[in-house]
Amino acid sequence: MKMKNNRNNNHLKYMVFTALFAALICVMTAFVHIPTNQGYIHAGDGIIFLAAAVLPAPYAMLAGAIGAGFSDYLSGYAMWVLPTMIIKAASAAVFSAHKDTIINKRNIIALIPAAMICIGGYYLAGAVLAMLSGTPVGGAFAAALADVPSNGIQCVCSAALFLALGKAVEKTGIKKLFRVGLSET
Repeated sequence: MKMKNNRNNNHLKYMVFTALFAALICVMTAFVHIPTNQGYIHAGDGIIFLAAAVLPAPYAMLAGAIGAGFSDYLSGYAMWVLPTMIIKAASAAVFSAHKDTIINKRNIIALIPAAMICIGGYYLAGAVLAMLSGTPVGGAFAAALADVPSNGIQCVCSAALFLALGKAVEKTGIKKLFRVGLSET
C-alpha cells in the first residue's frame, strides 16, 4: 500500500510541476517574443529544455506541448497550435531527467537534435500550411525557408537560456525533489 501511495504522490508532484512548467512556457513564449516571417522567436524553448531535464519524459513532453501550443493560440497563431504541440513534445523527448544534474553531457548533446527537430519541424509545418492555403508545392517549400534562419537563432538563444537557467536551478537542489520515484516512471 505504501508503494502505491508513493507512486500516487509522485504522480501528483509531477502533474503539479508539469502545470507550472506549462504556464511558465506559455508566458515566456506568448509574451516574451520577437515576430518573424511566419511566427516569432521566443524564450519558451529554454524552459521546455529545463522541464525536460527535471521531469520524466512524458510530463516534460506534456508541459512543452501544452505551454507552447496555448501560447500560439494566445498570440494569434491558431493554425500553428497542432504543429507546435508535436514539435515541442518531440524536442522535450530528447532530454533526460534521469541524471543527477540538469546540465550534463547528455542534455548538452540533446540541444543538437532538439534544434534539428525545431528547425526541420517548423520548415515542414510551414510548407504544409502554405500548401493548405493554396500555395503550389515548390512555392510552399521556398516560402518555408524564410523562417529557417530565425528558427536557428531561436534554437541558439534557447540553448543559452537553458544552460544558464539549468546551472542556476541546479544550485537550488531541485533535482533531489525529483530523484525520488524517477526509476518508477
